[in-house]
Amino acid sequence: MNRNSRRHPWPATVKEAKIVQQQLQPEVITSDQLEEVLYIAGVDVGFEDNGRISKAAVAVLSFPDLQLQEQGIAKCPTTFPYIPGFLSFREVPVILDALEQINTVPNLILCDGQGIAHPRRFGLACHLGVLTDIPTIGVAKSLFIGKHDELAEEKGNWQPLHHQGEIVGAVVRSRTRVKPIYVSIGHRLSLPTAINYTLRCTTKYRLPETTRWADKLASC
Repeated sequence: MNRNSRRHPWPATVKEAKIVQQQLQPEVITSDQLEEVLYIAGVDVGFEDNGRISKAAVAVLSFPDLQLQEQGIAKCPTTFPYIPGFLSFREVPVILDALEQINTVPNLILCDGQGIAHPRRFGLACHLGVLTDIPTIGVAKSLFIGKHDELAEEKGNWQPLHHQGEIVGAVVRSRTRVKPIYVSIGHRLSLPTAINYTLRCTTKYRLPETTRWADKLASC
């Protein structure tokens, strides 16, 4: 794990968290700076004991055949409340713990959350990417910000997601005639590359195999 992954104290208030976002956001890289992708990971977080305990899972899959190679699980007390726009402060600490449980460093991480499709352009995928210096993609189940044109029903179609005059992501049809997913840059790749890898990780289900594995591990 990158030695800078613990580079800032974890805030206790929204005001402190917003300052961290504003300080780190300029470090987000939105161009392709990734190596050959041989291992791709999914991360997800579940909660136990009425939300008091956070449980993170990381599932490392070989690429492009998407076979599970390694997994890591971590638990810790939940220290930040659920507040839209600040999800990373609730989930990234325990995700970092889970990443420390694995020996295979992934070339790319798909996160169950937003990347730059975020009011301050610094969602969970950006935060994790900047701290670990691993390329990341935000793959969210629902729309957080932005608007888009009508999306065709067939798998593989996508439309740009616009917010305040910027393209911040894409709405992507990952399965024909099924609700879309929302893809955005996390760190060290471009939007077309993020969409491409997300679709290549998606087989016969709506969600990428990385997310499905991580969700299964975080929920069990």
